[in-house]
Amino acid sequence: MPRRPKGQKRAADIVSNAIKVARRATGEDDDAPTAKKVMDESEMGKKGGAARAKALTPKKRSEIAEKAAAKRWAK
Repeated sequence: MPRRPKGQKRAADIVSNAIKVARRATGEDDDAPTAKKVMDESEMGKKGGAARAKALTPKKRSEIAEKAAAKRWAK
């Protein structure tokens, strides 16, 4: 079974897809994903986790860890 593209919008039909391709080829549409944009999105999780850990107090981190361990071992 074919897999759908992740994070990309699909064109409604063939004609609108052809128009979108033509606009990208002529430079009218800047909606095309760039390598830098894709790279930034893939690294967001790494930055977000560190920022969240830095913002939390040690007590709150401990509470979150205890809750996660309880959920893991409850299975």
